[in-house]
Amino acid sequence: MSTVFSKVISGELPARFVWQDELCVGFFSIAPLAYGHTLVVPRTEVDRWTDADSELMAHLTTVAQRIGKAQVETFGSARAGLVVAGYEVPHLHLHVWPSNSLADFDFSKAMQDPDPAQMDESAEKLRVALRLMGDAEHVPAEQD
Repeated sequence: MSTVFSKVISGELPARFVWQDELCVGFFSIAPLAYGHTLVVPRTEVDRWTDADSELMAHLTTVAQRIGKAQVETFGSARAGLVVAGYEVPHLHLHVWPSNSLADFDFSKAMQDPDPAQMDESAEKLRVALRLMGDAEHVPAEQD
């Protein structure tokens, strides 16, 4: 049985993609902690991050770091938050989002109904920043 993230990756469910490569994708969370909140998800279904091989984890964290740098630049945040929680969906994913304090790590404060226009605008700004950082080959040309 495929996960909801596998359905997003295959195009069965819509998402705002900001990164795509042979091993993983990055797309916006539907319940973001901040505009720009991105999930970095391997294409292969791995439930727990501790079950992923070290090469995959290294790749996911490298991608998360690239996205985090672009978020700090794009949204003017002090830092980019990074969390591997893994309880919401049984498919490994790294949460990366613009953060200004430890209070920004409270998942109970996630937006339940984010503004679609602001989500679209944030996704495009992040894609532009990633392209400017030299990652154009991994950034979708338009919103999927």
